[in-house]
Amino acid sequence: MLTRTPHLFDEATAVTAGDSRWQGRTSPDYWAFVGPFGGCTAATMLRALMQHPQRAGDPLALTVNYCAPVAEGVFDLDVRLVKANRSSQHWSVEMTQGGGEVATLATAVFAKRRPSWSHQPAQFPGAVPFEQLRSFPKLAMTWANQYDFRFAAGEPKFGGSAATEPSSPYSKLWIADRMPRKLDALSLMSMSDAFFGRVFHARHELVPFGTVSLTTYFHADAADLEAEDTTRVLATADAKTFHKSYGDQHGELWSPSGRLLATTTQIAYFKA
Repeated sequence: MLTRTPHLFDEATAVTAGDSRWQGRTSPDYWAFVGPFGGCTAATMLRALMQHPQRAGDPLALTVNYCAPVAEGVFDLDVRLVKANRSSQHWSVEMTQGGGEVATLATAVFAKRRPSWSHQPAQFPGAVPFEQLRSFPKLAMTWANQYDFRFAAGEPKFGGSAATEPSSPYSKLWIADRMPRKLDALSLMSMSDAFFGRVFHARHELVPFGTVSLTTYFHADAADLEAEDTTRVLATADAKTFHKSYGDQHGELWSPSGRLLATTTQIAYFKA
């Protein structure tokens, strides 16, 4: 009998349970410029919460503040339930290495979703089907090569000189794991940070860049994601301003059927 090989994403976000302190390890398969891909780090922290025996409900919101560089190797996660009531839980997670200061700080809200009135005023952006678009070429950053990016609009232009006039930072693209993996809250969390930096799109060049704070709101629970039964999202991202070394980003992640699965926003540092 053949043994199914674990997906690289599940290996990269694996955690070992403890009492309040959990442990994980960075993955060379999800590496960015000078440290682990922020989406993978966020998904790892979310996994620790989802596997916690006191967890109740599904992720509603996760905010991750990237306080300091994360070095290659083992890290500890200090997981704490801050407050719980009948319908929601509030959690905090601190990542440290070698007993040092906090490198990454996260807060999360879990909620028990119940049937209610539903209305989605946001309009599905629509796009050329995934199969009809070409995959974006592989890059030096290993994390980016774990995803299949297929741009319907706003494909970045790397490799040339900087733009004489800034281009639009808007993009619309399909995002899927290069090795297909059914979408769940963990992959949705990671994909919410899988957009290339908006400054790259605006300037047509790679510049020193790093996410400082990321917040993702989940608009679908585990049952909703199971019903969607998909391995990809249609994603849009845009920015409103770049000023004094920081720029914002706002994104949406949609199922192919037109359900808004998550919205995300972040503030990022850049040097240009």
